Amino acid sequence: MTSVTIYTDGSCHTRQRVGAWVAILLIGSHKQVLSGSVPDTTHNRMELTAVIKALEYLRDNNKDITNLTICSDSQYVIGLTTREPRLSTLGFTTKKGKELPNADLVKELLDYFRLFTIEFVKIKAHQKKAEIINYNIEADYLARKLVRAAVISNSTVILSTTTFS
Repeated sequence: MTSVTIYTDGSCHTRQRVGAWVAILLIGSHKQVLSGSVPDTTHNRMELTAVIKALEYLRDNNKDITNLTICSDSQYVIGLTTREPRLSTLGFTTKKGKELPNADLVKELLDYFRLFTIEFVKIKAHQKKAEIINYNIEADYLARKLVRAAVISNSTVILSTTTFS
């Protein structure tokens, strides 16, 4: 059986609501990097999306893999396993009866939890580079780089559509 470790991170420019996600999958001796950027989003949505995209990739491309380790700096994502019973009981709503923020992604991620045996590892965010390879640093760097590129792209679009009289 091939061992799989996944490092995920999400980032978001809170004013422009442009986000990006990165998942680095270490499948045996192979490294696969998945990433994307999303308009009109939040930081938590990007953290959830990173994990979902990694699990979707494994489901579609590596059907024999069922045991995973997911390393994330997101307490929101890692805490879902312990909050699942309560979320389900409340029908994915808040105590006040409003729909849980990100309920769509939370439900999707919880469905993936049934396909895989997952060990979550909480890691410290925004670590400094060291001699040992730390894929969380790489995921964080790539996610923030994608957000910066998306912000620049959005700014360029806005400037190019502005007319002066």
